[in-house]
Amino acid sequence: MAQENGTYPLRFSVEYPTEARDRATVALRLILVIPIAIVLGSLGHDTWMGWSENSWEFTAGAGGVLMIGPALMIIFRQKYPRWWFDFNLQLMRFESRVVSYLLLLRDEYPATDDEQAVRLDVDYPDVENDLGSLMPLVKWLLAIPHYVVLAILVVGVVVAVVMAWFSILLTGTYPRGLFDYVVGVQRWMNRVVAYAFMLVTDVYPPFSLDE
Repeated sequence: MAQENGTYPLRFSVEYPTEARDRATVALRLILVIPIAIVLGSLGHDTWMGWSENSWEFTAGAGGVLMIGPALMIIFRQKYPRWWFDFNLQLMRFESRVVSYLLLLRDEYPATDDEQAVRLDVDYPDVENDLGSLMPLVKWLLAIPHYVVLAILVVGVVVAVVMAWFSILLTGTYPRGLFDYVVGVQRWMNRVVAYAFMLVTDVYPPFSLDE
């Protein structure tokens, strides 16, 4: 099992840009991201947090992940069909590229099928040995403490991205501390999605921004 060697079954990283930043695309990022965000939205994939009927709703990026089918297969058959796993993994990778672009981490326009400089890997589970048959029923509930902490961290991400926006326009660089924080929150959120919604691991996500 992946956790035995000290690594979580999900790994996420974004290459820190060392080349000159494209100030024009950074300045217009909220407009430029719209077409690819529409493509992502067509997959039913919501991210971060949203306002819904007078209450905050934390979606954890789980809107497009196939959850019900894999959950039923794990509960009743102790199987996780590989094609469902591959679909969920590619969807999470695509979302991560779009979110990274929106958060100014990279200037390359998000590809629908190329990994680019945003890397996300998830271990395919050995279902019979690694996944409890009844855990899909309670993981979303067990992850509530993460939802609360992430809701707070996302506020910090908004502040960090605004600061980075000004920094890139004025100096051409994304401060490394802000960059690592934003990537760390993405990593944390992806781990929660892998645990509570993608259902690929029973290892409880760490409360950590680190790899």
